[in-house]
Amino acid sequence: MKKSLFKLKSEFAPAGDQPKAISLLIAGIEDGLKNQTLLGVTGSGKTFTMANVIAQIGKATLVIAHNKTLAAQLAQEYKEFFPENAVHYFVSYYDYYQPEAYMPVTDTYIEKEAMINEEIDRLRHASTQALLTRKDVIIVASVSCIYNLGSPVEYERVNMKVAVGGKTSRADFMRKLIEIHFERTTADLKPAQFRAIGNSIEVMPVSEKVIYKIDFDAGAIYLIQKIDAISRTIIETVGNFFLFPAKHFVTEEPQIKRAFNAIKAELDLRLAELGKNGKILEVERLKRRTSYDLAMIREIGYCNGIENYSRHFAGKSEGEPPETLLSYFPHKADGTPDFLTIIDESHVTIPQIRGMYAGDRSRKETLVEHGFRLPSAKDNRPLQFNEFEERVGQMIFTSATPSVYEKENSKKVVEQVIRPTGLIDPIVEVRPIIEKGKYKGQIHDFISNAEKVIKVGQRAIATTLTKKMAEDLSEYLKEKGIKAQYLHSDIKTLERIEILTEFRRGKFDVLVGVNLLREGLDLPEVSFIGILDADKSGFLRSETSLIQIIGRAARNVDGKVILYADFFTPAMEYAISETNRRRVIQIAYNTKHGITPKTIIKKIADITEQLRSEHQKTVATLIELDRKSFEKDPKKLIKAKERQMNDAVKVLDFETAAILRDELLELTKRVL
Repeated sequence: MKKSLFKLKSEFAPAGDQPKAISLLIAGIEDGLKNQTLLGVTGSGKTFTMANVIAQIGKATLVIAHNKTLAAQLAQEYKEFFPENAVHYFVSYYDYYQPEAYMPVTDTYIEKEAMINEEIDRLRHASTQALLTRKDVIIVASVSCIYNLGSPVEYERVNMKVAVGGKTSRADFMRKLIEIHFERTTADLKPAQFRAIGNSIEVMPVSEKVIYKIDFDAGAIYLIQKIDAISRTIIETVGNFFLFPAKHFVTEEPQIKRAFNAIKAELDLRLAELGKNGKILEVERLKRRTSYDLAMIREIGYCNGIENYSRHFAGKSEGEPPETLLSYFPHKADGTPDFLTIIDESHVTIPQIRGMYAGDRSRKETLVEHGFRLPSAKDNRPLQFNEFEERVGQMIFTSATPSVYEKENSKKVVEQVIRPTGLIDPIVEVRPIIEKGKYKGQIHDFISNAEKVIKVGQRAIATTLTKKMAEDLSEYLKEKGIKAQYLHSDIKTLERIEILTEFRRGKFDVLVGVNLLREGLDLPEVSFIGILDADKSGFLRSETSLIQIIGRAARNVDGKVILYADFFTPAMEYAISETNRRRVIQIAYNTKHGITPKTIIKKIADITEQLRSEHQKTVATLIELDRKSFEKDPKKLIKAKERQMNDAVKVLDFETAAILRDELLELTKRVL
């Protein structure tokens, strides 16, 4: 095995079942096995096991999670394991997305609506740029990784190397920036923007939050400085740097002309076909829409829904799969994938990947049939599952409850049941939903148990069947004096991550949610979980779901789960039986090795810390710069800072005002 570029940092060595699992999985990879499964119980350290596999195999790795929150948590864990390597987060950049659709029954057309999160877009660019410039890369992604993305060949081909001594004028350099979709501004810079100041140009790369100041003289670049975007302090002087395009979809003039001709040709054919079938309304609708889109693209280079013409701009054939994030990963000379793929919580993630294409196809066919889109719009799509399988490297599925697909398609299933911490699966009880005897009914009984764990500094979770019930229960708990918060899929990505972090830090004590709470959420502070309406058969109360929910309490030595039910379902019986089986195995291991179980103590961190890091660094820099003034006359400095903050607010410079506000808070704290 060649020397790995990945350097794993951890204060712990593999223990329990981990050494055996690591050895077996690596042997499977070296033997060329396409698929393997790591059947690891909750809390057994599956992520640590996979980190050891990555470190020894030394290949670029794609980790796919089934939701953004879990992906963010995994990204943070891998960053901690590999601080010297490139670990990135790649998820959909939409905070809100309503796809274009048409409902024939009610003759209702729904325009596409989307709210793009600029910070997540920056992280997406950081991911693709790392894959094209480094070999030691781990990308933690949601299933958005199988959706249409620009060609990596074009994206890499038009990147600019900016170097001292490079022969170019200031005007030519600006033209090149515009060609790769950078936007000129006179205001404060954001990623993918530039501004001209005197004989210099300042530019902020799409994947960073720093400014590069390029000075020109006599038709050449003579100085490049890297500058802090907020404090304007010079970080360093550099000899060169790379600028990648501001968009993943990059198309040059010859391709645009070819695409225009292809779109017009397709339009003519489709109009003739619709006319032949007597669809006069559809003819007019399609002609008007497509002509308008082409005019917009010709004038401003963009139209709403431009992605529907992506097949023509990419020069692909009808039905040909689109380029996706997978295209950016390393490939061998013969074109076969040369990277490792880890499917986290595979029992949920695999069905999600399999279902993406069909839903998208059905919606597009309706739009095409009724003249809202050309047939080529159907090729702006996610990968079909067989296309996904062809485009990923060797796969390892990780799950406490593998499904049929993993079992049938894995040449090797590796069990990891023993927890190195000695932690035992939680005690599971069943109590009635409706008040009966000494039990008060599910809500009041849950509150009684939650109050007990809160008193000793621990946390509780309640899982409901609906979002409405989660919200109502959260409000009811607050009325009872319990600090609670609900969490479900309507809450924005970064806000969900912040809520989980605040929960771990103790800002509130009870988290109420639906399906979102099940897989992969690492919350060692949770010692009690109440599963409401556990006897209601369905996906949310299936065997797999119940085992996953029970597993959330397996990271705390006091773990306890109560299933609220008026009768036993087969799913409940299986989940309780399997939990008890695992308890017996772990207890026997602990007895043999003299292990006393201890609750996992895990650093509280999340990806939002990375997102805020630039702000915090700037505040710290300003405090250091003002240190002497503070020591000389702290009150005078504080008054001056207050004036600066108010002046910033007056001119609507809220970013600077926020920095000054946080510096003021720190300075005031020091005075007190």
